Amino acid sequence: MGVEAFASALLVIPKILAVNAAADAAELTANLRAAHFEALAMDKADPRRASLISTGLDLTAGVIRDNLAAGVLEPAMSKIKSLQFAAEAAVTILRHRRLDQDGQ
Repeated sequence: MGVEAFASALLVIPKILAVNAAADAAELTANLRAAHFEALAMDKADPRRASLISTGLDLTAGVIRDNLAAGVLEPAMSKIKSLQFAAEAAVTILRHRRLDQDGQ
């Protein structure tokens, strides 16, 4: 349940970006998830895996694309730290909620 909620929260970002770009958010996020899932299911030696892992949104054209091939490089360390801080914040909130429930 918690992992699904976390994954759902992460999907909000591409959905909002697609809606703001007047694109079909449902189709784009479904295609994006399918590409990432396919990459995770592939053998690590498969040459197509690298391009599927770096799949992202091209909101100008309203399609998904290989962001690495398009020259879009993102700071991985910044993203990793942000996700770690978000996860720690969620755990803290859940702990406080649990303490409040136990205290009543």
